[in-house]
Order: sequence, then structure tokens, then C-alpha cells
Amino acid sequence: MELTLAELTVLGLVIERPQHGYDLEQVIERRGIRQWTDIGFSSIYYLLAKLEKRGLVHVPEAPATAKSRRVFHATPEGREVATRTALVLIATPQPVPHPLLVGLANLPLFSEQEYARALRARLAQIEARIAAVQAAQQAQAPLPRPAREVFSYSLSLLETERQWLSTRVQVPDDRQD
Repeated sequence: MELTLAELTVLGLVIERPQHGYDLEQVIERRGIRQWTDIGFSSIYYLLAKLEKRGLVHVPEAPATAKSRRVFHATPEGREVATRTALVLIATPQPVPHPLLVGLANLPLFSEQEYARALRARLAQIEARIAAVQAAQQAQAPLPRPAREVFSYSLSLLETERQWLSTRVQVPDDRQD
């Protein structure tokens, strides 16, 4: 991969609209991007510096003010690298480690009642998460297309998990020991 996921996320936001680090932080926070990436506030400037060093972003006529007010713009090479990397990510399924699967692989460790309670608790949390994502999506409308697609995919995954959990919490005992 030409870019890390964090680099691509920051570069993609700069491609969407030239902005400085604080603007990026606001967009990341508003869109809930930290739900699916590992971008801390302090790493935004580090990532911008890496992208700038690689020639993927630049600051036209850099002001003599603090670094936080430097407005970053994507370079043509930055757009090309981001496009190639994003297309590979979209076109190529990758295994994603999921903690739920580790828990399910350890079903013999607990009783049916404990398992059922855990499933019900997870279902309640998934339902709350769906409501929170929907509220965030509606509060920001109209969204740019990339954000709409991220919200759409995220909600689809959450809805699928809710559906699976709903059927599982109704199954009293179908485990094969």
C-alpha cells in the first residue's frame, strides 16, 4: 500500500477541501472518523508533515504564523497516490480482525445464560450506536459523497450485526459442544 490508512484519510480530507490541522480535527470529530481509524489529534500534524515531505501536500505561500494555520493543499501526485490507494482498498477485500469472533471462539468458557446476557448487552449497544450514527449523519446533512458512503456502509454493517444479534438472542441453545 502506498499510504497508511491514517495518511490516506488525512490526504483525502485535504483533497476534499484545502485546510489546516485544526480544521481537519474538526472534520474528523464531526464525522466520527475515529470510530474507524486510528488518528489522534496529536498525530494530524505529524501526518501532514509526512505527506508534505513526500510531496503529496503543500502549503502555497506559507505564512509566517504558527504551523496550525498553514493551509494544506493536495498536489497532483498526492491526488494520484490517494486515488490508487483508495481504489485498492475498495476493490480488494481484506480480513479484518474482530474481537467478537475471539469471544465467540471461546463459548465453552461460560454458561448459556452468560452468553445470552452478553448478546443482549451487545444488541443494546449496537442499537444505541446505530441511533448515534444516524443522528450524526442527519446533523451534518448535506454531506459530501465520501462521508455519505462511509455513513451508509457503517450503518449497513451495524444493521447486519443487529439482525444477527436479534436472531441469536432468541435461540436458547443451539451450540454443539
